[in-house]
Amino acid sequence: MSKVITPQQEDYSKWYNDIVINADLADHSAVRGCMVIKPHGYAIWEKMQQALDKMFKDTGHVNAYFPLFIPKSLFEAEEKNAEGFAKECAIVTHYRLKSDPNNKGKLIVDPDAKLEEELIVRPTSEAIIWNTYKSWIQSYRDLPILVNQWANVVRWEMRTRLFLRTAEFLWQEGHTAHATKEEAIEETTKMLDVYANFVENWMAVPVIKGVKTANERFAGADDTYCIEALMQDGKALQAGTSHFLGQNFAKAFDVKFAAKDGKLDHVWATSWGVSTRLMGALIMSHSDDKGLVIPPKLAPTQVVIVPIYKGDEGLKKMSEVAQSIKVKLEAKNISVKYDDRDTQRPGWKFADYELKGIPVRIALGERDLANGTIEVARRDTLSKETIRIEEVDVYIEKLLIEIQNNLFQKALERRKNMTHEANSYEEFKQILDEKSGFVLAHWDGSPETEEKIKNETKATIRCIPLNNPQEDGICIYSGKASKQRVLFARAY
Repeated sequence: MSKVITPQQEDYSKWYNDIVINADLADHSAVRGCMVIKPHGYAIWEKMQQALDKMFKDTGHVNAYFPLFIPKSLFEAEEKNAEGFAKECAIVTHYRLKSDPNNKGKLIVDPDAKLEEELIVRPTSEAIIWNTYKSWIQSYRDLPILVNQWANVVRWEMRTRLFLRTAEFLWQEGHTAHATKEEAIEETTKMLDVYANFVENWMAVPVIKGVKTANERFAGADDTYCIEALMQDGKALQAGTSHFLGQNFAKAFDVKFAAKDGKLDHVWATSWGVSTRLMGALIMSHSDDKGLVIPPKLAPTQVVIVPIYKGDEGLKKMSEVAQSIKVKLEAKNISVKYDDRDTQRPGWKFADYELKGIPVRIALGERDLANGTIEVARRDTLSKETIRIEEVDVYIEKLLIEIQNNLFQKALERRKNMTHEANSYEEFKQILDEKSGFVLAHWDGSPETEEKIKNETKATIRCIPLNNPQEDGICIYSGKASKQRVLFARAY
């Protein structure tokens, strides 16, 4: 039975969900708000992990792992952070179940197994990590600490959506400690650049780097830097954040170090992270009504070869050629799958690989074999070309680069066409309702104005772009003086 994708224009939300389910990326689970990441989806996430992990290690970071559970007293130590995440926390209160004497076969919480102190299931790890760093840091010789962990976190979301917002999700979180404010800020911006590099050059999604407003920054941070991407429906998606934490956590956990001059000072901190939400960004940036589109750099399988044959003898001929093509491509570090299954017809395979977003498909038939040619179909444009078999390795290598670049340029052009300037509140609301996308507008800098605009339009200030042009203007809402435009959008 064919898998139907709801057209984007008909229902964007259902289109997204159809791709996630039908392209075998993820599924709903028995736990409300949680997802099962299926092998195809997890393979893409693994490619993301591998690329990011190398970038982290190339910039001097190392991986570690910290507990899933955080004692409530530790979680409360940094007040702003605790308050910011309080409504999303899952809490462990007991450590044992027992049989229900009134209902055979059922289990109940053992009232005698109450924990002495309740445990928070980590929504983020600053508290447990900074409590640990206290024993790791005594002097400037112990700094910097450049640690990252790959982990899962739990944030009890009420309205969930596969990959974009789930009660449990996978991510990485970097937590670094430094001797000076300047060094910590340098780390914060360096990791923002790492994220921007990955999202643009691996995911083929253009981003805008900027700083969050006080209303939007991470709870417990002095500054939050972010990368903002624009999806095909004109909504923004925060693709990564890097936080300058100042000395807030060091003071909360009394983490001090002896400087070279012997004076004691609190350590300066950063944290930064991206999550499986990037899967949502990838889907919504490139996919179409036929299904998923994967940039070649992140495709677990970059090329699939499908034989078209009659009988066992025909398949044998095809397989010899297909295997030789596979060897040539793999010699260029191109991942290839040869699909010689006899349980599905070639047409079904073509549609399935198109749905799953495989960048390049090679069809090999008896007539092709006689002519010494193959048919190459590219997923991004859905175009086909016939080439000589002996040219396949050089041609496919160039084609994958071309597809990667084309996806980025297409997304960049779309963002350009969906970025607007507004000079009045009426124009601002009209753009949001009729065009959507990014809106550059003047803002007076006050949290009150920001909150009123958000409540009235559901648009938030996504960021104050880095290296933002300075220009005199008036706030679209209050009419007060403004020195620069900021980036507004409705967002996921």
